[in-house]
Amino acid sequence: MIDSTLIHIRGGDGGNGIVSFRREKFVPNGGPDGGDGGDGGSVYLVADVSINTLQKFQYREKFRADPGQNGSSKKRHGGNSDDVVVTVPVGTEVWQVAGRRGEEDELLADLSRDGDTIIAARGGRGGQGNVKYVTPQNQEPLLAEAGEIGDSRDLRLELKLLADVAVIGMPNAGKSSLLTALTGAHPKIANYPFTTLEPALGVLSRRLEAIVLVEIPGLIEGAAEGVGLGHDFLRHIERTRLLVHLVDGEEDDIHGRMRLINAELVAFDPRLAEIPQIAVVNKSDIASVTEAYESVREELARGVSTGETFCVSAATHDGLDALADSLFRCLADIGPPPGARASFDGEHGTSEQVRVLRPGAKARRPLATRDGDVFRVLHDRAVRVARASDLELYEVQVQLHHLLDRLGVVQALLDLGVETGATVNIGEAELEWS
Repeated sequence: MIDSTLIHIRGGDGGNGIVSFRREKFVPNGGPDGGDGGDGGSVYLVADVSINTLQKFQYREKFRADPGQNGSSKKRHGGNSDDVVVTVPVGTEVWQVAGRRGEEDELLADLSRDGDTIIAARGGRGGQGNVKYVTPQNQEPLLAEAGEIGDSRDLRLELKLLADVAVIGMPNAGKSSLLTALTGAHPKIANYPFTTLEPALGVLSRRLEAIVLVEIPGLIEGAAEGVGLGHDFLRHIERTRLLVHLVDGEEDDIHGRMRLINAELVAFDPRLAEIPQIAVVNKSDIASVTEAYESVREELARGVSTGETFCVSAATHDGLDALADSLFRCLADIGPPPGARASFDGEHGTSEQVRVLRPGAKARRPLATRDGDVFRVLHDRAVRVARASDLELYEVQVQLHHLLDRLGVVQALLDLGVETGATVNIGEAELEWS
């Protein structure tokens, strides 16, 4: 099972607005008619209940939406590009990969219900054509605006299986056999440790009710530190509402084995200690196991939060009806699963709304900077206008200067000490200040 993967996503860039003038027979002074660019496509992540793993991301790690189309003459708007929808399993956490060493990844979203949707990378807006730059003082604008750059993100997707009950225990305790006996699922079963190398799911149905069980591969001492692939397994316990702690009745020190596994759960995440447990001893069809269970029954009951203990046989199905009754009863007492609540709250609204991932608040960016004798304009709109305009023309430079003045960039450059003849960079363009 692939339950953690890295992907790169990018929204499409916005299309460029253009500089154009209406020139038709009998209309010699038609005026500007440059259209706006179209919006770039966005990248959505959508939880889909029909997908069980992140396997497909092994073969494709980059997802990019198409850019918007450029505007054209006659005030024609460039076409908007289609969005890209990437489906992920229900239970996928979306993490922003830290951009610098020492920083921690940030949890951006938890897609815990079918249909949960986020805009993971928004496409750039299209730039304005020169028709939008008409002013009473300038009836023939030679400026246009390039489209915005689409968002770009490195994300880590982490799948945590959604199940009501997790069956835990040491290797070769009989977890796969118990899951098969209760639900009819068919995980690999063999008489040696670590037969199961990935979680397996099964559904226990009764009339109009059903619960999902997940078998957690065998845990050993040191699992919380990653021993025996502990981290890969323990993350799947975090979403469950009830634990079935299974112990092989033929092993020595049954209660001590349970304490060891519970200690690993707490070491991995103290919140796992809050999940209710049922203690189950396997192999009741063996007389010595039944006798050993009766001697430690009260001690086992004190060690689990529900106080419920069972001695069953996954081979003969002895005691499984009583265990199934207990599972349904305990889950009813615990209440509905976390997925029943809205996945997104607060300012983001409910899960029926589409959530947009946005970068965190940053300090206000200066309009311009100085590096020695070179000045650089940082204002986003000014840079995009410079990208889409022909700065080789003197008239365009004059109009750009007026725009920079309205945007406050000229004053920022003067404050930095710009003088006539100084080099001023705007995006990729290099101009001489005058």
